[in-house]
Amino acid sequence: MNHPATYRDRRVVVLGLARSGVSVAKVFHALGAEVIVNDKKERELCPEADELTALGISVLCGYHPDDLVTSETALLVKNPGIPYTASPVQQAEAHGVEIVTEVEVAYWLSAAPIIGITGSNGKTTTTTWIGELLGEAGLKPIVAGNIGTPLCEAATEAKEDNWIVAELSSFQLKGTSSFRPRIALLLNIAETHLDYHGGMEDYVASKVKLFANQTVDDIAVLNWDDATCRALVDQVTAKVLPFSLYTRLDNGVCIEPPFEAGNDAEVARVIVWRKEDGSEKIILPVAELGIPGRHNAGNALAAIAACIAAGVEPDVIVPALKQFNGVEHRLEYAGEVKGVKYYNDSKATNPTATIMSVGSMSAPIILLAGGLDRGSDYMELLPVFRDRIKGLVVLGESRGKLAKVAELAGLTNLRLVEPEEDAESTLRKAVQEAASLAEPGDVVLLSPACASWDMFKSFEQRGRIFKESAHTL
Repeated sequence: MNHPATYRDRRVVVLGLARSGVSVAKVFHALGAEVIVNDKKERELCPEADELTALGISVLCGYHPDDLVTSETALLVKNPGIPYTASPVQQAEAHGVEIVTEVEVAYWLSAAPIIGITGSNGKTTTTTWIGELLGEAGLKPIVAGNIGTPLCEAATEAKEDNWIVAELSSFQLKGTSSFRPRIALLLNIAETHLDYHGGMEDYVASKVKLFANQTVDDIAVLNWDDATCRALVDQVTAKVLPFSLYTRLDNGVCIEPPFEAGNDAEVARVIVWRKEDGSEKIILPVAELGIPGRHNAGNALAAIAACIAAGVEPDVIVPALKQFNGVEHRLEYAGEVKGVKYYNDSKATNPTATIMSVGSMSAPIILLAGGLDRGSDYMELLPVFRDRIKGLVVLGESRGKLAKVAELAGLTNLRLVEPEEDAESTLRKAVQEAASLAEPGDVVLLSPACASWDMFKSFEQRGRIFKESAHTL
């Protein structure tokens, strides 16, 4: 394993600014490396550049120089979102320069053990919840990664008695080589980000890198209900601690009695931890969890398993399991207007996430969906549109495809929102259309099933505008 100190007086190229790029650049600069930061955006769109320039770090904006990465370059640290087809990355590959993301560098730095959480859906909720639970247990968690605080920033401040709780994307994990989390969670695998990865094979392989360097002394928490996760057992060296909503596990964290697929009948269910020695511990009733929905029960199981893996007694974390109210932009209650409740689920950036969110609602739903078109046909949403949706409002690049699925489903309450003068106006128009379809007792749910980048800078921006629009109806 490398350490940033080994790059003293050597050339390190940081590709992409934003918070993680700034954090990485500062780390290597402080350790005496020759740091060059490059971002294709124009200088006026890179507010972080001035901070680095003031430290004496070279920052190049507006283009990718032809000689940015040479045979003299020791390392390229790439922003996760930058594709491997970008010219500096191609230069690095041609010169045999190691290419990593900030996750790898943070691992080199960290004195604290790391809990790594990845999956197609539920990462943010589960990561945040684990942080709350470990805090309740007094284990000094630092929540970081794809969720907010850059990992390098967290790793720099972490001590041996901390735990770094890191939300990790496939983009981040693809750029790792020696990264080894003490506890690794794979929540689920769904078809997403195929425009970046080029196919499911590379997407799954990137996720699985989470386990690549674990040893028998580490723990892998796997979703036993997901066939792809379950099939990884033979490839994982770490001790496996599974969780399940639908199967009675002899060793793991599960629901008793198990949920039944397609059956949401109210049954008194409890969360149980069963141990290898045959003993079991009832943790709490599912109905007492702080956030509703079957998928959130799954997130709770994963979070509980992570805490058990960290040595926490389940009784200690029960209060935090009950008090946790979720995270912004993930089935977030946004208010009530004229008897209609509004929920912001902007974090639902793929159809599977939308299906889970719709399934957690019992009231009639007016759904707002649409966004970046990544090539999907969205046909997996057809049963949801047919059986669970009262009305649909679609916008963004994918609006035509979603409308076609709705028509196949026989959904007549359908509104297509054409682009207004800007993205904010378009979304405000969509909220008004949804309100016109809703009646007292209904729910208006923003759960786009698509990424936000066709119209917005982020899903956070999309969610905030939705909430503001609901508040001003």
